[in-house]
Amino acid sequence: MVSLGRAVWRALVVASGLTLVLAGMCLAAGADLDGRLGSLLGAQREGAQVTPAAQGGPFPAPEGRGVAISEVTDLSGLEELIEDAAPEGDEQWRCLSEAIYHEARGEALEGQIAVAEVVLNRRDSGRYPSTVCGVVEQGAGQRNACQFSYYCDGRSDTVADKVAWAEVGRVARVMLDGAPRLLTDGAMFYHNKAVSPYWAQDFTRTAQIGTHLFYREDAPIRLASSASD
Repeated sequence: MVSLGRAVWRALVVASGLTLVLAGMCLAAGADLDGRLGSLLGAQREGAQVTPAAQGGPFPAPEGRGVAISEVTDLSGLEELIEDAAPEGDEQWRCLSEAIYHEARGEALEGQIAVAEVVLNRRDSGRYPSTVCGVVEQGAGQRNACQFSYYCDGRSDTVADKVAWAEVGRVARVMLDGAPRLLTDGAMFYHNKAVSPYWAQDFTRTAQIGTHLFYREDAPIRLASSASD
C-alpha cells in the first residue's frame, strides 16, 4: 500500500512537471510569435490601431473628394453643389455650421450663404482672427464684445433641429471648400432689418438678403440689394 502510494505520488509529480513545461513552451511560442509579427508588420501593425488623434486628422481637400468647386460660376451652380455636399468636416466646419445655424437657419439658402460669406471674408481680411473658429468666437468672455450675438446671448447653443443642422452643414462644407462668394460683395458686417445699429451709417451697404442687411467698410459705391427694400 505504501509502495503504491509512492508510485502514484511520483506519477503526479511527473505529470505536473510536464504541464509546467508545456505551459512554458506555449508562453514562449506566443511571445516569439508576437515578436515575429512585430518584426514583419512593424509600423503597419501599430498604425492599424485607430486613436482619437488619428480620427481627428485634417479633412480631405475638395479635389481629394471629387468636388468640382472651380466649375461653379453662378448661384444656381452653387445651389446644386450645396445640395450634393456632405454635411461633415473638421472643427472649422463645425464653427461655421454653428454660426449659420444660430444666425440664419430660418433663412432661405441665400441668407445662409450670405452669413457664411461674412465669416469667411473676416477670416481672410487680415483684420480679424485667421480661422473660422477665431472669427466666430471673437470677443467671448468680454462684456458686450461678442462679434456674433448668439455666442454670448446666454442661451443654449445646443443643436435641436437635426434637419436644419444638416442643411447648414452642407452650406458650410461648400463655402469652406472655396466656393465663390457671389452675394455680399466682400461684406464683413450685417444686422437684422429690425434694428438700426449706430455703426451702419459709417459703412456702405452691399446687399439685402432675407432679414439681414450687409455692409462693407471700404466699398466705393452702394450696390443694388438682392431684394427690394
